Amino acid sequence: MRGSAIAASLALSVMALSAAPVFAQTAPDQAKPAQTPPKPAPPAPTQTPPKPAQPAPVPGQPGQPAAPATQPPAQPPAPFPQGAKVAYVNAPLIFQQSAEGKAAVARVQAVVQKKQTEGAAKAKQLQDNQAKLQSSGSVMNEAARTQLEKEIERQQREGERFQQDAQAEINEIQQEVQNEFGKKLQPIIDQIATEKGLHFVFNAPDAGLAWAAPGLDISGDIIKKLDSTAKPAAAPK
Repeated sequence: MRGSAIAASLALSVMALSAAPVFAQTAPDQAKPAQTPPKPAPPAPTQTPPKPAQPAPVPGQPGQPAAPATQPPAQPPAPFPQGAKVAYVNAPLIFQQSAEGKAAVARVQAVVQKKQTEGAAKAKQLQDNQAKLQSSGSVMNEAARTQLEKEIERQQREGERFQQDAQAEINEIQQEVQNEFGKKLQPIIDQIATEKGLHFVFNAPDAGLAWAAPGLDISGDIIKKLDSTAKPAAAPK
C-alpha cells in the first residue's frame, strides 16, 4: 500500500498542470460586417480657466482617506510538535513547488506545445482547402473538384489519427514523469519519517483529514530535501 495514494495524487497533478487541447479544428473566419461611417465629432467645449492647485491630501486627517494597510509579513512554518509520531504530506503541493516537479511539468508541456503546433498547421491546411472548395468549387471542373474533395477527406482522417496519437504520446510522457517523480519522492519521505521517528505519514489529499495541526505537515521538509538532492539540469547542446 505504501506510495499508492501518493501515486494517484501525482497522476492528477501531472494531468491538471499539463492538460491542454492538442488539435482543434476551427471554423473559417466569418465575413466581417460592413463598417458604418464615423459620426461627426462633437463641437469642442468652451475652455474654463484652470483651478488653483490643491495641496496633496494627508492620510489620517479629517475628510481624507486612510493610509493603505500594509501586507502582514509571511508567517514562519509551524514547528513540528515534539514527540509526535504521525505526520502528513501534500503530494500535489510537493510536485508543484519542488524543482523536480517543475522540471517534470516543463517536460510534459514541451511535448504538448509541439503537438499543438503540429496540429495547428494541419488544421490550417484543412481549412484552406475547405475554403477553396466553398469559394471555387462551383467553377471547378469535375476532376479538379473531386480531387480536392478527396484531399479534404484525407486531411480529416489524418487529423483524427494525429489527435489520437498525440494524446497517447502525452499520456505516456505524463505517466513516465509521474513514475520517475514518485521513485524520487518515496525515499525522501522514508528518510524524513525515520529522522523524526514517525509511525505514520498520511497523504493529506487522500487521507480524508478534516483538520490537522499545521506543524504536522512535513511537505516543506520534503521539498527542501528533494531540491537539495536534485541533479542540476544539463546545459543545452
